[in-house]
Amino acid sequence: MRKITGRERRHRRIRKKLFGTPKAPRLVIYRSLKNLRVALVDDAGHKTLMSVSTITPGLRDKVGYGGNVKAAGLLGEFFAKKALEKGIDRVVFDRSGYMYHGRIKALAESVLKNGLSFGLRVKTNKKK
Repeated sequence: MRKITGRERRHRRIRKKLFGTPKAPRLVIYRSLKNLRVALVDDAGHKTLMSVSTITPGLRDKVGYGGNVKAAGLLGEFFAKKALEKGIDRVVFDRSGYMYHGRIKALAESVLKNGLSFGLRVKTNKKK
């Protein structure tokens, strides 16, 4: 049986509450040792609307090494511009169980500074 890490448990707990819609998709982060990946997910339609990484061709040359705070800031700026081009100005921030400091904090602040806003969309279990 697979061992579940603390981050995975935290991510499951967070995901019980967050829900992305077409107007306010969920901004999902994946952090590896060398790179960061960010995606916009519409949970209502079960679609990934957009995905950007530190190894994306338009960003890779600017970043160099993708596993540091500087790269996270550049990724946030690039991501926000792409999202605004697609007409998305509000997102639900899903930190995926990672602590809000370092690269995650730099990415979030860069996204906010470049025009996107965070809104909290909470799942409800009420049936209509």
